[in-house]
This record gives sequence, C-alpha cells and structure tokens, in this order.
Amino acid sequence: MIPSFQIALQLVAWLVAVIWLWKVIAAAFGLPRVPNLLLPQHDILPAGSPSITVIVPARNEAADIATTLHSLLAQDYSNLQIIAIDDRSTDQTGAIIDTIASQHPDRLRTLHITELSPGWLGKTHAMALAARQAPSDYLLFTDADVLFRSDAIRRALAHTVATSADHLITVPTTLIHRWDEAAILGFFQMFSLWGARPWRISDPKAKHDAIGIGAFNLLRRKAYQQVGGFESLRMEIVEDIGLGRRIKRAGLTQRLCFGRGLVSLHWASGVGGLVGVMTKNLWAAFRFYIWLALLGCLWLLVFCVAPAIALFFAPTRLPAILIFAAVAFAYRLLGRHSGISTWNALLFPFSALVFVFTLLRSMFLTLKQGGIVWRGTFYSLAELRKNAAPLF
Repeated sequence: MIPSFQIALQLVAWLVAVIWLWKVIAAAFGLPRVPNLLLPQHDILPAGSPSITVIVPARNEAADIATTLHSLLAQDYSNLQIIAIDDRSTDQTGAIIDTIASQHPDRLRTLHITELSPGWLGKTHAMALAARQAPSDYLLFTDADVLFRSDAIRRALAHTVATSADHLITVPTTLIHRWDEAAILGFFQMFSLWGARPWRISDPKAKHDAIGIGAFNLLRRKAYQQVGGFESLRMEIVEDIGLGRRIKRAGLTQRLCFGRGLVSLHWASGVGGLVGVMTKNLWAAFRFYIWLALLGCLWLLVFCVAPAIALFFAPTRLPAILIFAAVAFAYRLLGRHSGISTWNALLFPFSALVFVFTLLRSMFLTLKQGGIVWRGTFYSLAELRKNAAPLF
C-alpha cells in the first residue's frame, strides 16, 4: 500500500472512530435522562382529568383495525374518546369499524371519507378532518396497526400534564418475528444518535432535535392549532416528523418517553417487507433532494460499512475494532428500551447496505414514476417538491 494513501486511510479510520465514540459516550450519559413511563411514579391519573381524543386513520386495514380499536377501548382512563376514520378503504375496514362502534357508541365514533380533497395527502386529510370534530383538551394521533397496553394513554397523559408538555411522544416497541427484522430495526434505532437525540428533545434550545412518531403523537389541542394542524402539512409524506419539527420551531414544549410494551406494532415482515415499507417514503425524509440522498448513502458507507472492511487491514484494524465496540455498546443502551439484542450489532454493516439499497431504490422509483402512490392516490414529484417543508 502506498504510504501516503495508507496514512490517509488511517486518519479517516481514526476520525470515524473518534466520532462514533463521542456519539456513544453522549448517549451513555443522555439516555438515562429520558423518562421511562414504566416506573412507579408514572402510574398515576392525569391531574385534572383532561379529555383526550384518539384519532385513528385507516385505509385498507381490515387485518389490524379491530385489534387496535379493542386495545384503545380497553384503556383504563375514562375521559377518552376515539375517532376511527375509514379513509376510502376498498376492503372491510369501514364495516369492521362500524360494527365495533355500534357496540361502543359512548367511546367510539366513525368517520367515513369517500373522496379526497384536492391538494391533500390521504392520511393528513383524514387526521385533519377528525381533529376538527374533536373538542377535547388533548389529541392523540396514532396508526391503525398499533397496540396499546391498558395503561398506556393514562401514563402518557399524566406525564404530559405534569410537565406542561405541548407534544409528547412515547417510543413504540417494535414486535419482531424474524432475525432480519431485528437486524434492520436494530440499525434503524441507531439513527437516534445521529438525528434527533432523545435526551435533547426536551431542550428548547436544541431546535434540530425534534421528533414525531406516527404511532404515538400526543398534542395539547391548543398547540396543534397554534402550528396550523395538519392543514399546514397537507402534502407532507413524513407528516409525523414534520409535525414534531413545527412544534419545536414554534418554541413549544416537546417531550419524548420510553415505555417498553406500552405501545407496540409490527412494522413489516422480513427484510423484503421492511424495504417495501421504507421505499415509498424514505426519499421523502431527504426532502426529495438527489444530492442529499447520495450524501446520506456516502455517509452510511463510510461510517457503517467501511469499518467492517477495515477490520481486514492491519493499519485500520484498531480503529475499526473501537467502532464496533462503540456500536455494540450503543445497541446495548438502546436495547434496554427496544428489546433488540446487542448481538444484532454484528449485522450492522449488512443492515447499512440494505438501507443504502432502499434509499437508492426509493429515489430511483420515484424519479422513474415521476411521483409516488400514497394511500391509493398518485402524487407527482413536482407537486411534492413544491409543498415540501424546508430542509433546515
């Protein structure tokens, strides 16, 4: 190996190792500060017993909607209403919702949407319509395939009230059925170290540390209205993250909590299913910028794939070992809340390659089609780019 080239590779390897170590040390000190709703002090009633409406948009969710609604109806907090939206479903989703609503007319209402208004994505349209019909103090937006433990909403709402939060996110627990799901989702959780750091979400000065999770976005109604609701995110594909960013930039208080098993969902079956789910919206997270997606791929190759190759070369072996040690420790830290085994750190480079492939696939297919198909409707790339939120 040419000496100058070898020195350059060593410098890069050590730089990557130092950055990884810095990130993981920050996580080691920061993650314990994130509230855990499973602790006994959170097993209380919300002060003042405020009202809350759970909004569940559903399109062709016949396989899951009944289980989700029954878990919501089993909540141990009484001042709770549910609005389930049948968003132009072509399966039995609407009929299932109607049947369950007829059995629980005091807690569950049904909203049927047969036509999508122009200039809207289906999901944001459904949630906006339901929010207008909910006069409650708080709104909880969730998905039609999410399961709730019976005390999940009470604990989350109690913490929201106690901390005067405008927006609270409970991190959902992913239900894992296969090894490849654990590998990909284990890698996905690592993004919390590089994106919105969980321990900085509550810091009003950390404007870039903002988050939203579609499975559990709990908002004070006045805060939702202050940021323009989903009317301000009509064409936002990653609307959960978009809502979180608007909350943080408006100077409102945001909180993130752990609570393993309080909120659960099975994202997709196997690596093929996960790739399929991410393909439709992954490039949207990069605001449909080609250069940003390619930069993201380069970062993934350098920080997540190259260290595996570096293990086979003596000059870069030591920094590579330090990187994998840091990654394994990060998996252990995050696994305490996600349940994903530390052993999945061994598949970290493989998962990174899957993510690179998925991002490139998402970008290529969107460019090839000239847009995306979302909840049964085609949206042109020009329209999506025109309505995309600013990058920073």
